Amino acid sequence: MIDKLEMFMVLAREQHFGHAAEECGVTQPTLSSALRQLEDHLGVVLVKRGSRYQGLTPEGERVLEWARHIVGSTRSMRDEMRAMRFGLTGQVQIAVIPTALSMVHELTTPFREKHPDVSFAILSRTSTEIKALLDDLQIDAGITYLDNEPLGRVTSIPLYRERYQLVTSNLKELGDYEAITWREAASLPLCLLTPDMQNRRIIDQQLHMAGAKVSATLESDSMIALFTHVQTDNWASIMPEKMVESFGMRDRVKAIPIIEPDASQTVGLIAAKREPATPVVSALLKEAAHISELQTV
Repeated sequence: MIDKLEMFMVLAREQHFGHAAEECGVTQPTLSSALRQLEDHLGVVLVKRGSRYQGLTPEGERVLEWARHIVGSTRSMRDEMRAMRFGLTGQVQIAVIPTALSMVHELTTPFREKHPDVSFAILSRTSTEIKALLDDLQIDAGITYLDNEPLGRVTSIPLYRERYQLVTSNLKELGDYEAITWREAASLPLCLLTPDMQNRRIIDQQLHMAGAKVSATLESDSMIALFTHVQTDNWASIMPEKMVESFGMRDRVKAIPIIEPDASQTVGLIAAKREPATPVVSALLKEAAHISELQTV
């Protein structure tokens, strides 16, 4: 039953029978047979069938929620039994919004000192992708915004407040500025993250609230790309304070706090809300609470 539920989850995620079969490491007939057996066992039709995948039935949507719960709980039980025998081992997968990548080492380094048999996979993802990965049990935890867009049922630990600065290398024009308003920042040729990034949506919202026209002359999903363009003197950017500090380019660029208002967003660690949590997730949440700049659990 667990194997069949996992195959069903993969199909719901891939939305393609062939891709799902490949992901599961089985043939397409084997996948189809497993799904029909699951339907027979539950007495409902789960998948709309045709010449190709056409989506889940209402019953299928509900079973998907149960599948995530059952499979997640089963994995948690297995992980806890393994941890009781061997301690924390294996690979921990954490998906992180791009603007928080510079601080992940603050979590992973002390964590691995306590649990040396653990390795990490750090994935750069949008906040929307992080939520989907958590729902599908593809990651152990995420680092994302906590108070801007809905997160669903998650356990969260706030880590720090993200504040924003204008970053420029054109010191002739802005060299004497100690602060700048959102409206003033909007008048500059800005390079910003792409609209699928929540950071960009936050910046757009702040510019709109300041009565400024939201406009970017260059967009990228890479912070590195933004920094390299800022250094040409032809662009400025709006970036989180922590990200600017991590690049260590104070001698080549100037970071000017943006005021009116002094906007900020909470960034934190999230994990699927499940009791009991896996040993790895419990340990991650404990470490996050320990390093939190906000000192809030």
